[in-house]
Amino acid sequence: MDILITENVDGPALAELGKKYTIYKDAELWKNPQKLSELLPQTRAVIVRNQTKVNENFINAAKGLIVIGRAGIGYDNIDIEVASEKGIVVCYTPEENTLSTAEHTFTLILALCRKLPAAHFSTKQGGWNRMEFMGKELYKKSLGILGLGKIGFRVAMRAKAFGMSINAFDNRLSNNDFVVTESGAKLMGLDELLRQSDIIVDHLPLNSGTLNLLDLNKFKLMKPSALFINTGRGETVVEKDLKEALKSKIISGAALDVRVNEPAGMDELSNMDNVILTPHIAGLTVEAQHKVVESLAKDVGRVLKGESAFNFVNFPAFVSNGRNDGK
Repeated sequence: MDILITENVDGPALAELGKKYTIYKDAELWKNPQKLSELLPQTRAVIVRNQTKVNENFINAAKGLIVIGRAGIGYDNIDIEVASEKGIVVCYTPEENTLSTAEHTFTLILALCRKLPAAHFSTKQGGWNRMEFMGKELYKKSLGILGLGKIGFRVAMRAKAFGMSINAFDNRLSNNDFVVTESGAKLMGLDELLRQSDIIVDHLPLNSGTLNLLDLNKFKLMKPSALFINTGRGETVVEKDLKEALKSKIISGAALDVRVNEPAGMDELSNMDNVILTPHIAGLTVEAQHKVVESLAKDVGRVLKGESAFNFVNFPAFVSNGRNDGK
């Protein structure tokens, strides 16, 4: 077996790759550790999304592994350090679903401001209580963006078209960076952004500095009228604190596409009228997934042929005697 696919990743580009390599695909394999452990020693490449935990045990079990393909922009479910130590290439898709994620973020912003889910449900049940669904305009509101990267920048440009002002928290950037000058964002510290912004969107990557970053103390800094949207990583938020902030009216509402535990199941958030929940679908559009699969299939194919990947996290080609990233 050349390629093992543990989640729902499919498309014409993979079918084309299957003409050259043997592919084993099971969209539910990430849920079956026993079967996974039986298959890993046989494979040279694995392709995953966000559910498969490619940790040290996983990598050690896959003794012939030379490339890990992550269908998406994030790769916090992969132990990059261990993969690099073994010379394994980790490739990903840094651009391909960013537009779709930005659009979904704006969908959630508008849905929260105009109370669309509740209005839709009520009207389909025969209701016509217009005043109950009084909304808010975006014009002249301040949008606080946590992480002004590829997705955050696209959200900022769309917010400008709505006449919003942009605040941004991103320690990697200076006032001279392209994404800052072109978006017109005002860079500021996290606490200042939380105090000043009417709507806060979370696009932070998950790392040791962002894990549980947004706790009850941070939510208390926000305006009582503030709305919080997360299409980044669920683990950047302390969920029990977010629930308390919503129950206690510390903030006005929230929309979450990502959760700490996925699938999240039913919980307190499911029954809150001021919360919108979607099942990690921000990057799931027909167009985005076509681009994701095409890009990933090409890079995995290149590495299997002994060539260099274009979009890689650590290094472009497999190193038989271990890492070549200088660490």
